[in-house]
Amino acid sequence: MPEHSHNAFRGLYDMFAEMGRMREHLTQGDHPHEARPSSGAWIPPADIYAYGEDLVIRCELAGVPREDMEVAICSGQLWISGERSGAPDGAGVTDYVRERRYGPFRRTIALPPGIEREQVAATLEDGLLEIVIRGAAAARRDEQIEIGGAERGEVRLDVG
Repeated sequence: MPEHSHNAFRGLYDMFAEMGRMREHLTQGDHPHEARPSSGAWIPPADIYAYGEDLVIRCELAGVPREDMEVAICSGQLWISGERSGAPDGAGVTDYVRERRYGPFRRTIALPPGIEREQVAATLEDGLLEIVIRGAAAARRDEQIEIGGAERGEVRLDVG
């Protein structure tokens, strides 16, 4: 069997991102500008990729100051949370299009086992939060499992 590298994240994050966006869309009120309940925090878009042996997560958080966001590792997950304020509201404001989300946001990303705080570095520049987890995307070989069983013509019954 040919060797191939194992990517534990392949396709998984795209699926979770789409599910999050669908949930966000479905939890919105009947009117597109209605405030959503606090349990319906918006999910910022992210790119997740391997760069050498490192896992890189880039999260789009334009308009969110550093002091209004938090990055943490808890129970094998990376948590990105915070709040974007400054929605143009009040007397004299008439919305024509409001595509940007305001209020609390939350994003969780499953990490490979064994990630320690010392492996993680986060920077914010021009509204792009970049998190690098050193060694988290190191290539692993797939482990094959030998399939045992009865030889042709032999019948084996295991009764317990």
